[in-house]
Amino acid sequence: MGKIRVLLQPLGFIDEDILGYLRKGIEHVLKGLIVDISNRVIGIGSEFMNEKRGQYNSDLIIKFLAANLVGHGYHRVLGVLDADAYSGSLNFVFGEAYLNGPVAVIYLARLRPEFYGEPSDEELFLERVLKEAIHELGHTFGLRHCPFRKCVMSFSNSIWDTDYKSYMPCGRCASRLMVYGIRALHL
Repeated sequence: MGKIRVLLQPLGFIDEDILGYLRKGIEHVLKGLIVDISNRVIGIGSEFMNEKRGQYNSDLIIKFLAANLVGHGYHRVLGVLDADAYSGSLNFVFGEAYLNGPVAVIYLARLRPEFYGEPSDEELFLERVLKEAIHELGHTFGLRHCPFRKCVMSFSNSIWDTDYKSYMPCGRCASRLMVYGIRALHL
């Protein structure tokens, strides 16, 4: 199987350093992926915002990505939005993906230590961003939530769950990626 191409798609302004870190990190952990950064920024308008909640509706955003960005030589699209979002009955989400599907999205607001009243910590923030990106991409390759809490595919009910887990999948989850030709670094 050939290399799988992933497009990192900024949804609004995203610092180049964040996108570059993500590209290198994803390619390092999920060997077999080629990650490109889109050179165009797609704005996410007010039609995706729930003003009452002060959050974006992730369900609408992921549908928009699927309808508008699939194809164009890419097997997967990972949207990146520097905002807070919710999905369905969940009060918030760090990201969302179509299981076995071509699109995923991550949201940066709740990954920043400052969101929790803590001092800025760029290293911690970037580590969280990478974990969530790999987690959501894992879903696009059919991986479900893993019961092993250190696995990147473990469900994060809070930022502390995200901090506890690794950015790598467990051996079982990594072996499931092999069907796609992805050789993942694993725990």
